[in-house]
Amino acid sequence: MKKELRVMRRFSEAFKREKVSLILSKKLSISDVSLVYEVSQTSVYRWLHQYGDIPKTERIVFEKTSEENKTKELLKQVKELEAELGRLHLENVLQKNIIECGSELIGEDLKKKYSSRQ
Repeated sequence: MKKELRVMRRFSEAFKREKVSLILSKKLSISDVSLVYEVSQTSVYRWLHQYGDIPKTERIVFEKTSEENKTKELLKQVKELEAELGRLHLENVLQKNIIECGSELIGEDLKKKYSSRQ
C-alpha cells in the first residue's frame, strides 16, 4: 500500500480575503469554504482572525435556518395554540353549564346575581 503524500498548498492573500468577505457577508459558511477548497476549518478560522478583524477570543457561528425548519416550528406552535384554545373553550362551556344548573337548583339567576358590575 502506498501512502498518499499531502500536498502543501498556499493560497494567495487576495484569495483568503475574498473567502473571508464571503463568509462575513453570509454568502458562504466556514464549512462550505472548507469543503469546496479542501482546506481545514482551522485554516479558515485563522483567515477570519487574520483578515476579518475578529479577535482570536471570539468564535463566529453562522447558522442558516432553513425554511423547512421554520415551517415545522411554526406548525408546532399553531398546534399548541389550537390545543390551548380548545381547552379554554371547553372550560368556558363547562362554567356556563355549571351556572345554568346552579341557577335551576337554587331558583335564582346566578349569572345576573353574581356577575361583576362595571
